[in-house]
Amino acid sequence: MSVSGEARAVLRELGLTEYEARAYLSLLEGGPMTAGRVSGASGVPYSKVYEALNSLEGKGWVRAEAGRPSRYFPRSPSEALGAARLRFESRMAQWEKTVLGELQPLYERREIRERPDIWIVRGEFNILAKLQEVLATVEREIMIAAPALSEAMVEAVYPALARLRDTGVRVLLMASRGAEAKGLEKVCEVAEVRVRDQMFGGGVIADGREAVLLLGGEGGSTLAIWSDHAGLVKLAKDYFQYLWDSPDAERYSRHQ
Repeated sequence: MSVSGEARAVLRELGLTEYEARAYLSLLEGGPMTAGRVSGASGVPYSKVYEALNSLEGKGWVRAEAGRPSRYFPRSPSEALGAARLRFESRMAQWEKTVLGELQPLYERREIRERPDIWIVRGEFNILAKLQEVLATVEREIMIAAPALSEAMVEAVYPALARLRDTGVRVLLMASRGAEAKGLEKVCEVAEVRVRDQMFGGGVIADGREAVLLLGGEGGSTLAIWSDHAGLVKLAKDYFQYLWDSPDAERYSRHQ
């Protein structure tokens, strides 16, 4: 079975070098082998194959059976992925400790914190990171307009919304009537939900002090505007409240 370029790229993103990825794939396709056979099957130079295999063993992708010579067995991809996740979470915790402990105080100095009150945020991951930052600081009320609410989207934001609800934050979510029913039913567990026929754009308003407005970009690219400008945020909040209170907005309940 041939392995797609996408799968090979994922292995690289998970921290495997080119030689390591080739050695692991050769073991998956050919079964247990000695280092010499791995070298021949994968094209990894013999002078580098032991280094690649030992590294794979340390990362949890292969195991070695003692012998003369040793044979190497591939671990299941699901097991190896679990090990990679644990390594990443451990590294992420250390990165977070260093960045927040040493770098965040530098950013929060007055001369650096001065910033424009409107930012353009481009790219899905940057927008999600900004939304997570906004959600993490909500204290009283969060307003969410999500015209294209899908079940997958709900799964992504559900933990954050549940945490907000548990801390006493009022969560208001407005969606279009065309949203997926399963997603609406789930989000009803953690938010007050209303649906309406027409919605123009989406966004998030936190405590009436900052807003993230989601827009479409050129060529279908993802684009958003973040602002803590008092006038702009008030306008966004007033418009949300107007739509929320309008006769066209219908309260949504589970099993509706």
